[in-house]
Amino acid sequence: MADHAQHHGDHGHSHDAHGHGHHHHAIDRDADRRLLWAALLINAGFALAEVVAGLIAGSVALLSDAAHMVTDAGAIAIALVAARLAARPPGGRYTFGLGRSEILSAQLNGVTMLVFAGLIGFEAVGRIVDPPDVDGTLVIVVGVLGAFVNGAVAWILARASRASLNVRGAALHNLADLWSSVGAAIAGVLIVTLGWYAADGLAAMTVCALMVWGGWGLLRDSSRVLLEAAPEGVDPDEIGRALAAQPGVCEVHDLHVWEVTSGFPALAAHVRVPSGDDCHARRRVLQAFLRDTYGLDHVTLQIDHEHTDELVQIEPRPPA
Repeated sequence: MADHAQHHGDHGHSHDAHGHGHHHHAIDRDADRRLLWAALLINAGFALAEVVAGLIAGSVALLSDAAHMVTDAGAIAIALVAARLAARPPGGRYTFGLGRSEILSAQLNGVTMLVFAGLIGFEAVGRIVDPPDVDGTLVIVVGVLGAFVNGAVAWILARASRASLNVRGAALHNLADLWSSVGAAIAGVLIVTLGWYAADGLAAMTVCALMVWGGWGLLRDSSRVLLEAAPEGVDPDEIGRALAAQPGVCEVHDLHVWEVTSGFPALAAHVRVPSGDDCHARRRVLQAFLRDTYGLDHVTLQIDHEHTDELVQIEPRPPA
């Protein structure tokens, strides 16, 4: 959570906060789970077909691409488990529910992307330094088929909510595999036409760079949620100034803005109002302002009255 200094009301210099609204749209997790299931079935089915074809043809290329597809299916399966846990209602010790299981899933998918990027990169360097003989025609066939399958999965996942880091993690795995298939097909063409066997390793290095970029971004964004930073695109100082500029607000302090999980921003603050003001009515007005202007539905405001400190008169003690 972000803890901020006091914001004092200055009604002569009010801020036009309505021009800077940041609305957070609800995530349809039921629809996301259906789309993830469809993507998982396609990935797993194609991986199984590649294993059978690879064993029949004795092709290591087919078996290695099948292994890559299995990792994608694993990433989607992890996302499905996390989505299922996140759907459980709050209760017991988990007063916010298990929504952050999706963030843990995104972290795990980010780490696996970096690990696989390292493994593939190590193998790719060896293939560039000492290119082995590669069946370019087989590589083209596998690459084209993989591109079609991964393109279909990418289309399915594109319909899911990208605001969910959980879905984004599965989509990034699939995107890396899509580019891997495209790169393999291009490398196959270069091998068949030019006899340039190092193209296979160079294509793999390009995919590694994309995996590092996607994995690092996923880890960075999920870490922001775990560290309770303010949501992306939300400026807590701006919100504090806007609250302090509302009619009847004397001061705003102990302002915290954080994200419980993807698509679930929250705010808590202490607000001081003039003595004698209707604090309950003021709280309702401010909550409506935060909801309409910044899309913040989960708001906790503690309203206090401003105290006028009066000097206490103490009578002098009479002499003994």
